[in-house]
Amino acid sequence: MRLLVVNWQDRENPLAGGAEIHLHEIFERLAARGHEVTMLCGGWPGCPPRATLGGIEVHRTGIRQTFALRAWAYYRRHLAARPFDVLVEDINKMPLYTPLWGARRVVACVPHLFGGTAFQELPAPLAAAVWLSERPIPAVYARTPFEAISESTAEDLAVRGIAREHVTVIYPGASCDYYTPDASQRASTPVFAYLGRLKKYKGVDLVIRAFAKIADSRAILEIAGEGDFRPALERLVASLDLTARVRFLGFVSEPEKLALLRRSWATAFASPKEGWGLTNIEASACGTPVVASNSPGIRESVRDGVTGFLVPHGDTAAMAAAMQRLCDAPPLVATLGAQGRRFAESFTWDRAATETAAHLEQVIRTGG
Repeated sequence: MRLLVVNWQDRENPLAGGAEIHLHEIFERLAARGHEVTMLCGGWPGCPPRATLGGIEVHRTGIRQTFALRAWAYYRRHLAARPFDVLVEDINKMPLYTPLWGARRVVACVPHLFGGTAFQELPAPLAAAVWLSERPIPAVYARTPFEAISESTAEDLAVRGIAREHVTVIYPGASCDYYTPDASQRASTPVFAYLGRLKKYKGVDLVIRAFAKIADSRAILEIAGEGDFRPALERLVASLDLTARVRFLGFVSEPEKLALLRRSWATAFASPKEGWGLTNIEASACGTPVVASNSPGIRESVRDGVTGFLVPHGDTAAMAAAMQRLCDAPPLVATLGAQGRRFAESFTWDRAATETAAHLEQVIRTGG
């Protein structure tokens, strides 16, 4: 196949996140299997305009703030004449309305859509712009086949007006050969961890408030990641008199992330909505339970009572009770962790790449 992938960023971008990991894990595998993969994405100040990443030919235009304005023009000048079989748009920020670009076939890949959660994070004018940008999706993408990374995202698309039969669910993979258990690294006293961006909508404040209710004074909360919500979170920690028990680690390297997942008794995640929950699966792969909000997307990456615990979103008392239950029963940590490892092993990037290739080949064969 000859594939053009359109995404806001590639994995080398300093602002790259889970959406870029997902995209590259799949399409670099397709490139290795002999498919021709080209990517159109935004860049960053000073970046080279062209690159080859894992067999993918990368074209960069504009930066995060200007990519949406420049992408279509770049496509018309440099890529439209090439005989791509499918244009795959990864809709992980604002849609680019690629069905209007004139490509032969378009497939939309959706981790999740923001909807009203944009107003929890962004200033009102910008949140309104994001919310409004999603409103035309049912009309513009009415005849477009979709790939969703979870049933929750598929249901969200259906509620918005996308025919459910047009949506194929392909779960992401996890690097279970890298994220592996090591019981010798488990901390001797309870350690809980949050890994992710420090953004308001991620609910890190709820994790901190829940942690504050734990009766076990030995417990530590380690927060890995950076973001503009960090100063507010640090103030919250100080106001709850938790400075000695909550550690902000900042950005962590992959080896540091692995060590944190292995030493933790559980990770904690309290977002109101996600497309999936890759960090939850990575924690499970390390044999570490997960305590998380029973929110769309997240509830599919945690099996309640099997790989961790799901609690009502925003219920800090329930989250604290789940944490305390683990503090009180180290054998339960080991049991949930072992079950989590088996669960995580069912999600592989090779399987995700194979299912993606099969769906794209079907689109080419049937025209939709």
